[in-house]
Amino acid sequence: MTNPIDLEIRSAFQKADRIVVTSHIRPDQDAIGSLLGLGTALEDAGKHVQMVLADSIAVGMRFLEGAEKVKHKVEDPFDLFISLDCSDTKRLGDALPQDVMVDINIDHHLSNLNFGRINLVESENVATSAVIAAHLDAWGLSMTKPVAAALLMGILGDSLGFRTSNTSSDTLRLAADLMDKGINLAEMYSKTLVRRTFEAAKYWGIGLTNLTQMDRVIYSVLSLKDRKSVSYTGNDDADLINMLSSIDGASVAVMFVEQGHNKVKVSWRAIPGLDISKLALSFGGGGHPAASGAEINGTLDEVKESVLSATINYVKNSDNKNNRE
Repeated sequence: MTNPIDLEIRSAFQKADRIVVTSHIRPDQDAIGSLLGLGTALEDAGKHVQMVLADSIAVGMRFLEGAEKVKHKVEDPFDLFISLDCSDTKRLGDALPQDVMVDINIDHHLSNLNFGRINLVESENVATSAVIAAHLDAWGLSMTKPVAAALLMGILGDSLGFRTSNTSSDTLRLAADLMDKGINLAEMYSKTLVRRTFEAAKYWGIGLTNLTQMDRVIYSVLSLKDRKSVSYTGNDDADLINMLSSIDGASVAVMFVEQGHNKVKVSWRAIPGLDISKLALSFGGGGHPAASGAEINGTLDEVKESVLSATINYVKNSDNKNNRE
């Protein structure tokens, strides 16, 4: 039986002719996969679709069909606005025109503010791409090979290759269904999670050189100067944080990436049993228990000092709580 939200979304898709689909700043694999997956499915249904991201798609993720269609701003009139994989409207950046209400909000973040006219938020799900894949048929849309490829990339990215604690048997069955559309899993896994550009590898080298441990917190720092020195074109950490989270002896890994305009992007990764999203929320961010982030105003040194102090205290308090229990 189709649930009421699916019926609302299906009706909205049927009534709309011109649709904007967008996702968050510094788009990761799930943001890009969900955007291209849903955007392409809507195009296949005969809709005029504008796929919009405030920031560019990283070079290593431009292999998906349709990536060349993504624009940085809304350019044409529209009658339906969809946000994907975004917990609040601030994270849409310039992709959200001023005074525009989000019509449909599809996400899987626990910290989602339910800011849409219609909200489909499945916080237990491994990825927004998985939410879309599971509901696509109920919305009257088709799962073609390009759609399946985009959604599988999103699932692989957010699950770290089916390694996160919220990866379920349903996730694997869903991935198998997507593979049945003709997707080579080994090739997709390599492109999504393994391969790096030469510039990204050099960028990692700087981050690993800067690696530091304080108690059971491991962290590294990447400055604007570091990014420029290796000609890395992104404004993220090239997924270095996920590598740091695999280091033995650390309960939490933190990555600091300097942005322009006196801002710093902070990413946290935590071992199972710790909910780092609450800490991220205290800094104006959010995310998942094991993986969260925030963009914080201040210099690199200022942000590093305040975040490390709070993170170390969080780990110690968690240890004390576990000991009492």
